[in-house]
Amino acid sequence: MQAFDVDILVIGGGSGGVRAARLAAGHGARVALVEQSAMGGTCVNAGCIPKKLYSYAASYAHAFDEATGFGWALPSGQHLDWITLKKRRAAEIARLNEVYESMLVTGGVQVLHGRARLADAHTVVIGNQRITAEHVLVATGASASLPDIPGRELVLTSDAMFDLPQVPRRLLVVGGGYIACEFASIYRALGAEVVLVHRGGGLLGGFDDDLREFLQAEMAAEGIEFRFNTTMQRIQAEAGLRIVTLSNGDRIEADAVLCATGRKPNTNGLGLEEIGVTLTPDGTIAVDAGFQTSVPSVFAVGDVINRAQLTPVALREATVLMDRLFGGGTLRMDYSAIPTAVFTHPNIATAGLSEAQARARFKRVAIYRSTFRALKHTLSGRATRTLMKLVVDADIDRVVGVHMVGEEAGEVIQGFAVAMRAGASKAHFDSTVGIHPTVAEEFVTMRTVVAEFHHDVLVAAG
Repeated sequence: MQAFDVDILVIGGGSGGVRAARLAAGHGARVALVEQSAMGGTCVNAGCIPKKLYSYAASYAHAFDEATGFGWALPSGQHLDWITLKKRRAAEIARLNEVYESMLVTGGVQVLHGRARLADAHTVVIGNQRITAEHVLVATGASASLPDIPGRELVLTSDAMFDLPQVPRRLLVVGGGYIACEFASIYRALGAEVVLVHRGGGLLGGFDDDLREFLQAEMAAEGIEFRFNTTMQRIQAEAGLRIVTLSNGDRIEADAVLCATGRKPNTNGLGLEEIGVTLTPDGTIAVDAGFQTSVPSVFAVGDVINRAQLTPVALREATVLMDRLFGGGTLRMDYSAIPTAVFTHPNIATAGLSEAQARARFKRVAIYRSTFRALKHTLSGRATRTLMKLVVDADIDRVVGVHMVGEEAGEVIQGFAVAMRAGASKAHFDSTVGIHPTVAEEFVTMRTVVAEFHHDVLVAAG
């Protein structure tokens, strides 16, 4: 039997890689992990964590306005100290970087810093060091991609949005997905004039249509301008400004331009194709249901494969894979009904099927929907509204989709996602006593079907 330096070598210190390394070590495996930059990956350094912190910061702009409706007399001229926010965010991220590395080291993982490359199916080269491993896990994630247009060097990616010199007076956002919508919403609340340009006809393709339309209306009410069915053709610098020409001929002046039109897998320079690892047409690593590549000793999880690009998904994939390699092999990855949130203002959260997906899958679908002004805003003075929606397979009364647009939507939907995974019926929802007064209770008090579909035919509506 061939002797290897380690049982598994993990390339990438992001969410999936760190989880895999820690679990493997916990199973008693000899583990090494290689990371070329700050520990924690996109989520910790330039994604979920800093973006949510900035979303919190932006929410105070609304909170100050709302407080007066509850009798608080605040000093006039509330002002954001942008430098302080950036410094405190950077300090928190640095703390998390240290926590991640400490967890690995104390857990018995050998941590290596540098650029890794696969020399063969069992050998990884890091600088002048060569390490052999029985298994190699690639968890290198993805990074922002930019369009090939004149002036693309003047465009910012999401990574740069946390350390701008100041909040731009005018921000142009290109894209209509999670990242584009979140930064448009955050910077609008922080005081920027925001124009969002998207090649599609609406925001957040793939989400339930009611949620998409409702969020778009709420963001427009906050002052965000939308330009749909158009693309950015070129960008120029003039007198410190960015001049963007759109496909319809319009020219927009901005202080900063964020392009959030997609992400590409981080596979360059890893030596994957040289050793026979197959890549998909979009550049991701092709894997089977067990995350194994075309080279049996090489595996991949997270954003570098063509699955759902979400941090909790990468964590679960890593958990399932380490159980397969070093545990009992009983765990499975299920991509159905994955809950997710978009931290716009207001938030979106969803789990399960959209109305359109349910109608394509089931014979009879019942829709329950409620829109209302939350109790808080009866005094706050804000006109913002909440949308809550249930999608039900009417033949068996099972809830197959839960959707919400409103404050703390992610916190609300998480628990309902558990219920849905457990097979909860609409009758279970109806028999659950609500917590009053809360927004969440609306999910257990909706009794009226607003639409019912048989195949693709609308048979009842209210």
